[in-house]
Amino acid sequence: YPSEFLMQKITEDNQIPVHLHVSVSLQYVAGLKGNALVEFFHGNIAEVENEELRHLMWSSVLFYKTPSVEVMACVLLSTKAIYFLLDDSFIHADEHQSDFWNKENSDCENSSFHLSCCFVLKLNDLQSVNIGLFDQYFRITGHSADHIVTCLTRDSYNTHTFIQQLMAVLSLLARTPSPEPVDKDFYSEFGSKNTGKMENYELIHSSRVKFIYPNEEEIGDLAFLVAEKMDGLTNLQSLNILLYVLAFQVNHVEGSAQNTSSLQPKTLILTSSDLFLFDEDYISYPLPEFAKEPPKRDKYQLADGRRIRDLDRVLMGYQTYPQALTFVFDDVQNQDLMQNLTLDHFGE
Repeated sequence: YPSEFLMQKITEDNQIPVHLHVSVSLQYVAGLKGNALVEFFHGNIAEVENEELRHLMWSSVLFYKTPSVEVMACVLLSTKAIYFLLDDSFIHADEHQSDFWNKENSDCENSSFHLSCCFVLKLNDLQSVNIGLFDQYFRITGHSADHIVTCLTRDSYNTHTFIQQLMAVLSLLARTPSPEPVDKDFYSEFGSKNTGKMENYELIHSSRVKFIYPNEEEIGDLAFLVAEKMDGLTNLQSLNILLYVLAFQVNHVEGSAQNTSSLQPKTLILTSSDLFLFDEDYISYPLPEFAKEPPKRDKYQLADGRRIRDLDRVLMGYQTYPQALTFVFDDVQNQDLMQNLTLDHFGE
């Protein structure tokens, strides 16, 4: 251990996405290759001597306790646990959540020693994995609110690869077998399903971890929500969601030393007649079993919506992935869509 192929694969995957900025400590990790990376894992991260590093991925992550703070992380999957090596700016970003992280080493701040906090989720504590729409993200759920993390890969390939690797590693776990299923009679089999809600597709792994995939109803709910935002101008039957993608909205920061730009996470939804940007809650839905009350905000909150017929041109950057797109809309006097959206805020 490890094989040449695995070493090469982990080295190739150890690249920070170019559009995201990380701290010096994580830049150091991203500079490690091959043996140095494996030695770093065993010397600084691994909790057990005989665990093997199986997969590495860079991704934005969200925690259930801090749903508004998206932070960059190096996600390391071993045969014992999932490790989230976090950008140290996360600790300072949400001060009222400081009890979530034990800040014992705060005296190191003024030295040249760069600190990263590492969040560990043991595979034995893993209960379910929810895969988001079109594999744009996935949520890992443990036994408490402290153990719920969403990885916003924004990339179906990365999501698929991680899920495959996780399933392979879970297969190695020695867990007690599930009890034999009890034969159900006809009435109990069909009587319990009258909840009026279709369950999502569930795949129960041999390790008893549930892998939950979205069903067609989720797209239907989303189409209904989009039609509602369009103020019923369209027939729901003819409304097709052509594209759902997790993206960033670029906001240029004026007056700074150099023209910097901040990236605001957004869900982009394209229909045959409109382009929408939503603020989506990626961490709270579906509700965890221990949740006592619904989340404070809806899953989808409309941020902006424009008609395709008002689209004047699309400007494309020449850089490699991720591609920057600029949508230029005509300044139409009668933007009935936007007026309808603001009616709620001004009462009658």
